[in-house]
Amino acid sequence: MAATIKIWLHAFRLRTLPLALSSTFLGSFIAFSHDKFSWEVGVFAILTTLFLQILSNLANDYGDARKGTDNEERIGPQRVTQSGMVTMKAIKQMIAVFVTLSLISGLALIYFGLKQLPFYIAVLFFVLGISAIYAAVKYTMGKNPYGYIGLGDVFVFIYFGLVGVCGTYFLHTGTVDPWIILPASTIGLLSSGVLNLNNLRDIENDSKCGKKTLVVRIGSKLAKFYHLTLVLFAVIFSVVYTLISYKSFWQFLFVLTLPFLFSNVKTVLQNKVPVELDPELKKLALTTCAFAIAFGVGLVL
Repeated sequence: MAATIKIWLHAFRLRTLPLALSSTFLGSFIAFSHDKFSWEVGVFAILTTLFLQILSNLANDYGDARKGTDNEERIGPQRVTQSGMVTMKAIKQMIAVFVTLSLISGLALIYFGLKQLPFYIAVLFFVLGISAIYAAVKYTMGKNPYGYIGLGDVFVFIYFGLVGVCGTYFLHTGTVDPWIILPASTIGLLSSGVLNLNNLRDIENDSKCGKKTLVVRIGSKLAKFYHLTLVLFAVIFSVVYTLISYKSFWQFLFVLTLPFLFSNVKTVLQNKVPVELDPELKKLALTTCAFAIAFGVGLVL
């Protein structure tokens, strides 16, 4: 029993969860700074985010194994399907479990966040939630998965950034603030940076297996400068938002995370051996989460 639990926890890839939570944390912090916050929304937003991220991880495990992209040449953590630790049937069943959990939690989130608003808004958020589930599964599963044609970065930016931050804020407040697109874009860009690191690490194997990620399409040299651009604009958007909404010097608390971001960029630009980028994924994911928390705390102090 303990061994089975350990295998599934490995399949869930818990190290990816802080990155997924970054947008939820930031959206909630911004709402709190505007004196509008719901604990029910906060809790169910976190649960829904966790369920969707685990769903995505399981779907990727299954999809890449099915297509042969996960093989003995792949760099990075061992995948449970390709290695034979779980069967195709078992992981499909677990995917169904997390689709269900995402739906239940998402419906609760919509109820607590939108019960005082017109019904059509709840319908719009339900459709958005279904699209998030579809995006989580479709990255590597099914025919023509978007992760295999170089669109992963776009979807990560939209769902980890714009939808995650702006959607969470709206569920707390019931209002729209156009300026929030700036910090939302910051999280989206940094999240795309994590995906870019993953694809830089796997460029050789992805190319052999026909997985045409953006990195495969543009080559590692351009992908490294693309990484620099992602981080640079993430910082610029945060500074601009801070200046626009400035009330206290505490709002620049996020600056404490910048050395870690710039260190990451330096490592990527100087890298010559893709496998050595693997530790940078975890570092950037944790830094993004720390950035979101520091940015949010700075707003409420």
